[in-house]
Amino acid sequence: MTGPIRVLLADDQNLVRASFAMLVDSDPGMEVVGQAGTGREAVELARSARADVVVMDIRMPELDGIEATRLIAADDDLAGVKVLVLTTYDTDDHILEALRAGASGFLVKDIRPADLLAAIRTVAAGEALLSPGPTARLIARVLAAPATPAALTAGGPDGLSGRERQVLALVARGLGNTEIAECLGLSPLTAKTHVSRIMGKLGARDRAQLVIVAYESGLIVPGV
Repeated sequence: MTGPIRVLLADDQNLVRASFAMLVDSDPGMEVVGQAGTGREAVELARSARADVVVMDIRMPELDGIEATRLIAADDDLAGVKVLVLTTYDTDDHILEALRAGASGFLVKDIRPADLLAAIRTVAAGEALLSPGPTARLIARVLAAPATPAALTAGGPDGLSGRERQVLALVARGLGNTEIAECLGLSPLTAKTHVSRIMGKLGARDRAQLVIVAYESGLIVPGV
């Protein structure tokens, strides 16, 4: 990516948006290109402001963050836009739904400022970002009644090679390409190629959706 990361902030609380805007604009590698107070406004601004990353609250008026994420992810003209969901522990039940809708990751709102900036960089680079604290128990609970995304039903992991299944399992555990390469004795480029091929075979938008496939198919068991 050339130039600063273009960030759209979507939250119904003015003070939260203002605080995030000051933080993002303090980073020379980022710029705030819009602020939305409703989910519908977030979708409209994602189209007009050409953001790279949308920092999206789940609970918003008019259109909640999950539906707004779904509309952004479904728009071919916004294929390069990544959504990072910010939530609180009392909205855990909605996090996996947001990932299914097309979000590239989630974080809880009590993270440190530096961690939010790092998360924006991670998502902008095409990596999945899952807040480690609630992830395991969240997925274990929500997947008790899974609803597999339609885009990911073409064979699932059964259509992958043995090596690809190994790579998928490591992606689901949060490892990046370099870490996957070290675990499997591959070059980082080969690991990246495997991940790209897996995404193509499964019809996944990004690594976050690969995590969903791994858990929903039973390839990875929460807490194990």
